[in-house]
Amino acid sequence: MIGGIPRERRQNLWDSGGDCTVRMREVFFILKKHLTVKNISSIAVLGALGAVLMLFDFPIAIAPSFYKIDLGDLPCLIGAFALGPIPALFIQLVKILVKLLLKPTSTAFVGETAAFICSSVYCVSAAIIYQKNRSRNQALKAMIAASILMAFTGTIVNYLLIIPAYVKLYHMPLETIISLGQAIFPIISDKLSFVLCCVLPFNLVKAMIVDILTLLLYKRISPLLKENS
Repeated sequence: MIGGIPRERRQNLWDSGGDCTVRMREVFFILKKHLTVKNISSIAVLGALGAVLMLFDFPIAIAPSFYKIDLGDLPCLIGAFALGPIPALFIQLVKILVKLLLKPTSTAFVGETAAFICSSVYCVSAAIIYQKNRSRNQALKAMIAASILMAFTGTIVNYLLIIPAYVKLYHMPLETIISLGQAIFPIISDKLSFVLCCVLPFNLVKAMIVDILTLLLYKRISPLLKENS
């Protein structure tokens, strides 16, 4: 029984689609379970820390200099493993909102939206996989799978959203962006080869850095988060 509604009755209502209240009740109880007062405090702290870390970014040699790595996902991944996928999603939301307070958008929220999508895919998927078996080996599998998933998500988001936004907002011709990629990888000839040769490995490197730091820090930090959850 959930929310005072017998399971059989709830299933019938779900199947018939005649009562959206049942679905709303389920969402409410899921959120209530994960968003306790103590969890909310951890979400706020981790999200704020992630926002601060986003401000300290740096370029790497395998992508044009406007692609920069930051460690904003580190607190979220640690929180995802300690608290679960739903808190991880809210950590990402807090991170983006606080970042906007600290440093207003320069991309009409396109960059922040893309960052939220990619980082949420990364941390939430890692948390879901890790929850099946909370062990070090499972954490490694979760991070590898989540890193690959995030890298491909980031590639798609860049192809469909980020690069067109740069072209429009900064009046930067697509050919100029492609030429910046060609300076690094001469085989680049169009937007698709650009995202495959520059963006995909860039996101894999970023995820790998966060993964390694998470492995080093998680055991030291997670007891504090679990005490508050």
